[in-house]
Amino acid sequence: MKKLFLVLIIFFSAITICAQDVIYKKNNQTINCKIIEIGLVEVKYLIPEKYKEVVLVIAKDDILKIKYANGEEQTFVNEMYDKKSYSDNKLNAIKFHVFAPLSDYLSLSYERSLGAGRSIEGTLGIMGIGFDPLNVHPEGVFAKFGYKFIKSPDFYLRGMKYAHLLKGAYFKPEIALSTYSVNQSQLVYNTYNTVRQNTFSGAFLLNVGKQWVFDNRFSVDYSIGLGYGVTNIPKNNILGGITQYGFSVEPNSGLAWTSNFKVAYLF
Repeated sequence: MKKLFLVLIIFFSAITICAQDVIYKKNNQTINCKIIEIGLVEVKYLIPEKYKEVVLVIAKDDILKIKYANGEEQTFVNEMYDKKSYSDNKLNAIKFHVFAPLSDYLSLSYERSLGAGRSIEGTLGIMGIGFDPLNVHPEGVFAKFGYKFIKSPDFYLRGMKYAHLLKGAYFKPEIALSTYSVNQSQLVYNTYNTVRQNTFSGAFLLNVGKQWVFDNRFSVDYSIGLGYGVTNIPKNNILGGITQYGFSVEPNSGLAWTSNFKVAYLF
């Protein structure tokens, strides 16, 4: 009878030891323990077989997941990159290029947040809508697509997060294409004739900029970009080099550049 009682004690003790919570750390270490409290920034636990009454603490930022004795699992994400931290943020923006009509084109952009520190942005422009200071009567379209990397803080404090997913300084690689036609003055036998010139341009641009968000409803975005491009504008064609839309390509060197000032409505 005593032997049976001893066997039962050993059996249930083994079950108790095996049925422990397990903390999986981000450095691939594991801790067999008993979880007693999960706070906002830390987890408290016991290791009864080593420290009977000592409560140990580990930061949630150091934990990958916890596997409880009943088989359930709980994962942990840094608050700065946790989607739940930004559940109230509006993730979409329709942007109007403020000064585009002054150069006789209309340009709109759409930005969509992909999560903390990342978003995509597409732009469509239509020539011939606005003021025509050069009297060249442009007709055509251009399009841009970029992937935006929004700058994170230089150092991290626990509990820190982005003020808004679309707010902050950013770096944006971008591809741009355009096709349009404009009136050109051509000198033939000492006489200037007006001809219609068709232009095709493409560029890869590296943009830097900053976006401000107000009341989770409106934003202001300013950026400049440099890169490389190709165009069928003849070299040394000064007028052709001026009449470019959305972005510009220098025919002689292939240098491309752009600048944008946009206001946006968030939804």
